[in-house]
Amino acid sequence: MADLDNKDQAELDPADMEDVEEVEEEETGEDENSKARQLTVQMMQNPQILAALQERLDGLNGSPSGYMESLPKVVKRRVNALKNLQVKCAHIEAKFYEEVHELERKYAALYQPLFDKRSDIVKAVYEPTDEECEWKADEEEELTDEMKEKAKLEEEKKDEEKEDPKGIPEFWLTVFKNVDLLSDMLQEHDEPILKHLQDIKVKFSAPRQPMSFTLEFLFEANDFFTNTVLTKTYKMRSEPDENDPFSFDGPEIMCCTGCTIEWTKGKNVTLKTIKKKQKHKGRGTVRTVTKTVPNDSFFNFFTPPDVPENAELDEDSEAVLAADFEIGHFIRERIVPRAVLYFTGEAIEDDDDDDYDEEGEEADDEEGEEEADEENDPDYDPKKDAVPPAECKQQ
Repeated sequence: MADLDNKDQAELDPADMEDVEEVEEEETGEDENSKARQLTVQMMQNPQILAALQERLDGLNGSPSGYMESLPKVVKRRVNALKNLQVKCAHIEAKFYEEVHELERKYAALYQPLFDKRSDIVKAVYEPTDEECEWKADEEEELTDEMKEKAKLEEEKKDEEKEDPKGIPEFWLTVFKNVDLLSDMLQEHDEPILKHLQDIKVKFSAPRQPMSFTLEFLFEANDFFTNTVLTKTYKMRSEPDENDPFSFDGPEIMCCTGCTIEWTKGKNVTLKTIKKKQKHKGRGTVRTVTKTVPNDSFFNFFTPPDVPENAELDEDSEAVLAADFEIGHFIRERIVPRAVLYFTGEAIEDDDDDDYDEEGEEADDEEGEEEADEENDPDYDPKKDAVPPAECKQQ
């Protein structure tokens, strides 16, 4: 067998030998690439290496590429003129956002009667007319009159079997539970309180006053606290930073203030009592100590951390404030104007559809690449992938 192998090797064409050598080199290259990938994965799993890389990237962020340094002095001078123009643009943009705020305040007054009527329906203060309740859902478009009448009778029968609810029970609690950003804040002990939430309003600052908005949470009388309104005010600024004018990207929330909740004794869900056992070092006796400590609750939203002016915050405080600002902005921009759609879940479906559309486009691109690869593959046989026709059955 050894002689045969030598003979076969001797009879190989030199060109064939070159092919063999190239294949071996490619295989060796693949092994090296595989080892490199494994090494990269190991490095990226090392927190010390990741921290060092991040520190290096932070140092590079905002650093000049060297191109500006290479420009002639006369060109740099003109670039400085463009920067001064950019600063002026930032100040004009700030004025634009101030006028937008004034428009929001103006149209808030036009929206408010509709929001007040929504609140009256939720609280059972006002019963809407049949005409106001008429709504043509998408699935009803193709239903015949007979089917609609049958469905109506079934709904009336169900309503007769149930107790007659007043208004729309647990409207705002349902909205909160349907929105991930808010439901993450909710605890089980918060839900009985939020069942008493009747409305949320947005109040804008008065004309020619510093930009701000206040969220008002209106509660009916309950056993948990004596307040009828809980408030959260966000103060904003719409002007470029003198030290960094190019960072301006619209109004920013500077600080927020909550309110004092007048809790009924024993009902404060933002605090909890814990018991700890302590052992005396000398005598060895054990005693039980009762402590009151903070407790997770949605109602911590009304006691944000204090932010001293021009004071630097630690990372934890910055994270808490950033999350707080995001929630306040979301309630103002999305929840209050579109509450019914978050109650039904339709607004959430719209948000999800937007995400899936983007993913779908990426998936389509990947499929297109796969099809192109198949067409370029010399061994690809389209007949193998063809779907066999369905069998025909004689009647």
